[in-house]
Amino acid sequence: MPFAVRIVNYQHSRMLNICDSNLVGKILKESELTLNINRSYFAERVVEENEAEDLLRKSSVINMVGKETIALSLKIGIGSSKGVKKIDGIPFLLVFKF
Repeated sequence: MPFAVRIVNYQHSRMLNICDSNLVGKILKESELTLNINRSYFAERVVEENEAEDLLRKSSVINMVGKETIALSLKIGIGSSKGVKKIDGIPFLLVFKF
């Protein structure tokens, strides 16, 4: 499964926005929450699993959305299933490494 990614380098930190590529362009809504998975925030480019894994390991702040993305992150020990939340049935997770 391909992953959509955008990397932002800021003050010696790498922020990674990553999602399942099939979610790009969708707007998730639940109650008063809205999550716009737009191309400019999440999809600078598309990568395969091995590069996504490398980016997850090397990033300090990670904003991730989607079942496959979350599964990959948890598989390699980044984040916790306790932190996973859902909006419109789609999981998302924020990770800060310090």
